[in-house]
Amino acid sequence: MKKYLLAWLFLQLPTLACASAPPAAKPTATRPASSVATVSEADRYARRCQSQSAHRIVRPQGSMLWGTKRSWDTEKKAEERGSVLVSADLAPLRLANASGVTALRLEGGRLVASPAAEGNAAPPGVVGTVLQGTASDGKPVEVAICGAEPSLQDPGVVFYRIEAWNSLAQEWENPCVALGRVPDPRALAVGGVWDASGAHQDTPGKLTFACENGAITKCIQWGYKPWERHEGQSLAGLHQACTRLARADYCGNGRSHTGQDTPIDIYDGLGVLARATRASGGWDPAKASFEAAWAPDGATCIAHTRDGRAMEVILQECPDRLQAGEAVELTGGDRCTVRRTDVKPGTALLRNLSYGAPRAPASAGTGP
Repeated sequence: MKKYLLAWLFLQLPTLACASAPPAAKPTATRPASSVATVSEADRYARRCQSQSAHRIVRPQGSMLWGTKRSWDTEKKAEERGSVLVSADLAPLRLANASGVTALRLEGGRLVASPAAEGNAAPPGVVGTVLQGTASDGKPVEVAICGAEPSLQDPGVVFYRIEAWNSLAQEWENPCVALGRVPDPRALAVGGVWDASGAHQDTPGKLTFACENGAITKCIQWGYKPWERHEGQSLAGLHQACTRLARADYCGNGRSHTGQDTPIDIYDGLGVLARATRASGGWDPAKASFEAAWAPDGATCIAHTRDGRAMEVILQECPDRLQAGEAVELTGGDRCTVRRTDVKPGTALLRNLSYGAPRAPASAGTGP
């Protein structure tokens, strides 16, 4: 009898253990937008610049212009040229962080509160200020400045930690896309506005918060600061041409033809960046070749695509702008076979090298 009782208890142990264990937590479903309670204005501002433990995951393909999220709704596929934040107004402020401050102004690469402090009083900072912003679809979005950190390489340039009000989730979020190498991206304040086509408009009273992982900020860090001059020439045009180059926006329509962190070499005739002649980490000039020449509104001359797609695809994308023909020889040995129909290739401000797509093996008897 004892043997049968022991055997019965042994068989019942797994059942008893499962019965005593707490039930597994069910995954929490994301609430639809209609079920999210609207937050009052006072509570909304009180919650700005608070650390958020979780952020929505987005995986935009290709190189970004603003470096911002395309949409707050992560369950819907967003258009490549969309953004939750494309511009912000310097005045009037939605919320000032100090008494008497009514607006902000740009001084080179940093924001300054306006009007300035009188007498010996220290000038008020901009951290805590809330600006009125605009998304790519024209809808308003509030932007809070949560921190200001001068660049280690250039103290005159200030990186800002920003948050935008996500009305869909009723919470503040960093609008910048996080990548592995920059998991908590900041933003630069740059004058003017970039539209969906990638064109820059020098709009008075408006600025762009350009995130670290976007082309606007990358080009500034590479040396093309649009508010500065080099050898007496404004760098604004070179910066704009760089945003096209960085994204391989051949047609000048805002569409990229590259991937994140694709190796390239940039050089210009002004002396800001020179063509690399020696191999360095992640770059071997012996394996690279001339890709394209660039103007502020796109490529003027193309030798090969950066992502390996057929040149015919680019020609079909903008048939009235680019055409194939006889080879065009540029200075320095650069050579291309597709060119703009309305400008001379040699008038480009920038050029670049890239690895390009692996070449197909040549057929027997065709030569090198």
